[in-house]
Amino acid sequence: MLLTWIAEIADEPLVLEPADRQVECETNTWRLGAGPDDRGSLSVPQVVAALERTATALRDRIRDLEYSGDATFYVWHDVQAGALCCSTGSVPPDDLPFGGEYVPSGDPGPVVEGFLADDEPGVVGWAGLEPCGEEPERTGEDPGPAPFQVWVTDVGTLGSYREAGDHR
Repeated sequence: MLLTWIAEIADEPLVLEPADRQVECETNTWRLGAGPDDRGSLSVPQVVAALERTATALRDRIRDLEYSGDATFYVWHDVQAGALCCSTGSVPPDDLPFGGEYVPSGDPGPVVEGFLADDEPGVVGWAGLEPCGEEPERTGEDPGPAPFQVWVTDVGTLGSYREAGDHR
C-alpha cells in the first residue's frame, strides 16, 4: 500500500501560495504509514523510486500550472508519529516550515531506511521523553534534539533544478 499512497500524492490537491504557507502545509502534507508486512517486504530502492516518480510528476504538474517560483518536494521520517511524511511548498530547500533544525539532503535513501527500519513506529521510549512543564535548560553537554534529515528536491520552475546545498 505504501507505494500506492506515494504515487497518489502526485494527483492530490496542490496549493502553491507563498503568501499563505499555512494553507500550503495543510493541503500539501501527507503522513504515510506502513504495517509490518509492508515494512518487511519493501526495499529502500523501491520506496526511493516511488518518491522520485512522484517528485517528477509534481514537477511536471507545477510546470503545467505555469507557476513561476521556488517549489520544493520534501520527505522526512517523523519518528514520533512513526510516519513517512511528504510535502510540497513554495520555498527553497533551506527554508522549509519546520520548528526544529533539519539537514536538507539530495539522497532520500537514509530517510527511507530509517522509516522502514522503525520496528516500533510511533513509540518513543521512556529515555526519550522529557518531563512536562518548563523547557529544560540546555547546557553545552546537552545541545537538545539532533537535526533530522530531510530529502529535498526542486520541483519549481525558478531557474535550473537545484541540488541540496546549492541554494542560489
